[in-house]
Amino acid sequence: MQINIQTDSTIANNAGLTDHVQSVLENALSRFRDNLTRIEVHLSDTNGPKGGADDIRCVMEARVAGYQPIAVTEQNATVHQSISGATDKLKRALDSALGKLHDNKRHASVKNAVIADADAETAAE
Repeated sequence: MQINIQTDSTIANNAGLTDHVQSVLENALSRFRDNLTRIEVHLSDTNGPKGGADDIRCVMEARVAGYQPIAVTEQNATVHQSISGATDKLKRALDSALGKLHDNKRHASVKNAVIADADAETAAE
C-alpha cells in the first residue's frame, strides 16, 4: 500500500508529518492492506494565514483494486484531528464498499452453486 501526502503552502510537509500519517493509516487500515493499492492524502488550510476555527481540511482517496476510488473529507481545528477524522471516515467507507463487494461475490458463488445443483438434478432425471 503506497501512501502519498500532499500539502498546501501553509502546512509543512516534513518527515514527522509523513511518519504520523503513515502510522495512523497503516494501523487503522491494516485489514484492507491486500485490497488497497494507494492512498492519496491532501492537507490544506482553508483560511490560510487568516486563521479560524476548524479550517484544516484533510481529503483522503483510497485506490482499491477492482473497485472505484473511495474519497472522504474531514475538516477540523488541527492537522492531527483532521487526519484522525478522515481516517475514521475512510475506514467506515472501506468497510461498507468492500463488504458489499465481498457480499456480491459470495452471493454470486452461492447462486452459481445452486444453479449447478439444479442442473445436476435435471441431468440425473
